[in-house]
Amino acid sequence: LIGSAIAATATFHLSQIDTSQAAANPLYEPDDLAQYDAMGLAKLVRERELSPIELLQRSIKRLEAVNPQINAIAGKMYALAEASIKHGLPDGPFKGVPFLLKDISFPMRGVKSSSGSELFRDSVAKEDSTVVSRFRKAGLVIFARTQVPELGLLPTTESTFSGITRNPYDLSKTAGGSSGGSAAAVAAGIATMASASDGGGSIRIPASCCGLFGLKPTRARVPVGPDIFEVWGGLGVLHALTLSVRDSAAMLDATAGPARGDSYAAPVQPGRFLDQVSQSPGRLRIALVKAMSPAQAPDPVCEQAVHDTAKLCESLGHEVEEQTDQFNRQFTFRELRAAHGKIVIVSLRRRIQKRLKKLGRELRQGDLEPVTRFYYDVAEKYTAVEIENCRTSFFRAARSMGEYQKRYDLILTPTLGTPPLPHGQITLTGTAQQVIDGLIKFNPCAAMANWTGQPAMSVPLYQDDQRLP
Repeated sequence: LIGSAIAATATFHLSQIDTSQAAANPLYEPDDLAQYDAMGLAKLVRERELSPIELLQRSIKRLEAVNPQINAIAGKMYALAEASIKHGLPDGPFKGVPFLLKDISFPMRGVKSSSGSELFRDSVAKEDSTVVSRFRKAGLVIFARTQVPELGLLPTTESTFSGITRNPYDLSKTAGGSSGGSAAAVAAGIATMASASDGGGSIRIPASCCGLFGLKPTRARVPVGPDIFEVWGGLGVLHALTLSVRDSAAMLDATAGPARGDSYAAPVQPGRFLDQVSQSPGRLRIALVKAMSPAQAPDPVCEQAVHDTAKLCESLGHEVEEQTDQFNRQFTFRELRAAHGKIVIVSLRRRIQKRLKKLGRELRQGDLEPVTRFYYDVAEKYTAVEIENCRTSFFRAARSMGEYQKRYDLILTPTLGTPPLPHGQITLTGTAQQVIDGLIKFNPCAAMANWTGQPAMSVPLYQDDQRLP
């Protein structure tokens, strides 16, 4: 399925950079390299038209120019990046390409990572995670970290610790979350791609907000170890936000595959993902699902976007069938959403307790934002049996989805229920109910793929009247 999905997207002419859409971005400043994606830049390095240090200096200059406006960067690693170039880069597919690391889920040896939280201020990793080691092996030059909401809990990127990350297309709007810093930085031209993670839409939401391609891989396609074994009980996956489809595919080739000792892995994918970008998927059967219970119909702009995409798919020879009501009868969405919440906050409590143990102290006032603290306290009451029931709900949904997809190759939904929100709409400083209500309205469909473990992608095919993705 993931191969068909990537190939289908390539049919939408997204294997190259769409500079006409980027031109709608007020921070977009075309230069002689603006037409290149990451693979294009790597080709320039291989052919000795540009050196890695020249590309790094260009990215640093761009970061210093635009980050004060968007607040996408959580920390800078310029000296480490220069040292990696001086030491000699591996001859990987992205040799010499500047790269950004999300400030959660991607530990890097000796580098601070605060995860958007006062409690985790200046936390330093003792070793590289498996995927960071693979980033290095691919030849990427990691030079900065990107902002996240506290502990990755929101579909927006704003916190009392890190401030607000702004959308380069409209500074008054969210860049999405939790990988909002990565999305804003790529959309603003700081780098051609950045790492991202997704436990309920956190790759796809910011991709949609910022006009990027965002692929959530299959569960366990990319390893999350060695320090942890699952992200949010298997809901979370690791990958990247990119300008092009082919960059996403090549990145997956560079990072996919189980690490030694992993408890489980995704089914083996024959061949390279990159090769599939140029292959025809054939005639696809596509189910159109506009909303998932209890969410209502999406904003008219988002509904128009999904209908336009359905027409595009039909014009390319695919079969599209409206399935919203039937799909909602197939799955127990209220049960699944409740299970998601329990798994996340129990994982959150465990992580906070681990941090407190390391610090050798109790939780203090001001360590966490109000809603995060509420989640921490509520999680104490859940039993092991309840958590096992949550996991069973996900397994049952995955099997139901397997049956459903005997009839449909792909499920087409709006990525978002509304256009990118003004700042302050979904934060951890209000109440938990406000966060839950905001999540369902803004992000009605994305979590389904996390529950079932399937691949999913957000494709930048639409802009509103103000040219906002």
